[in-house]
Amino acid sequence: MSLLILGFLIPLIGTTLGSLLVFLVKKEINLNIKNLLQGFAAGVMLAASIWSLIIPAIELSGDNPYTCFIPAAVGFVLGMLLIMVFDMYIAKKKNVNMLNLAVVIHNIPEGLSVGVAFAAAMQGDTFLATTALALSFGIGIQNIPEGSIISLNLIPEESKVKAFWKGFLSGVVEPVASIVAYLLMYYINPTMPYLLSFAAGAMIFVVVDELIPSSHGKICNVGICIGFVIMMILDVMLG
Repeated sequence: MSLLILGFLIPLIGTTLGSLLVFLVKKEINLNIKNLLQGFAAGVMLAASIWSLIIPAIELSGDNPYTCFIPAAVGFVLGMLLIMVFDMYIAKKKNVNMLNLAVVIHNIPEGLSVGVAFAAAMQGDTFLATTALALSFGIGIQNIPEGSIISLNLIPEESKVKAFWKGFLSGVVEPVASIVAYLLMYYINPTMPYLLSFAAGAMIFVVVDELIPSSHGKICNVGICIGFVIMMILDVMLG
């Protein structure tokens, strides 16, 4: 049971560590640094969408090259449309931060995947238990830059304490989703390709609609490349 609890909490610990980075920066962020960070966020989200979400969604959909892409395509479009609707009708009225929303949506299928992995492992296979723990650890490492992205993006509009708590709360959804998946594995597992690609569509829409347009210059492009490469390496090594 202790292993199960640890596995569910590791991703949240990663988000928390990333969010704590907000206390290391000044109240006012230099414009070049802000552009670099926004570019970095865009690169991280693009890489995570591809390697953590879209590719696994296709792999979970079978080997038929004429049908395996369908769940990924459907989920991607639905995720994009959801964020578009929020952007057009809800976010402007309720001041919802679209970046935070996209990361939260992205965290849900990650939490579900951890829950499903541990549900399979708890049936007695030691190898599967090790694999589930490795998956949780990999997601936790990936969540460090994501937690920092949310918190740092809120400076200087929010206090550091509020920025940290919003970053932390964005990760709370993961252990909650893990518990739900653990209890309902046989119902959730078939929908995972759609859920993964749904999160990818949401994240990529935020990247192209908010992060890249609000950044300027080559420094942003450098940030995109750095963030993309780092997250790609983490996804491949730890995924």
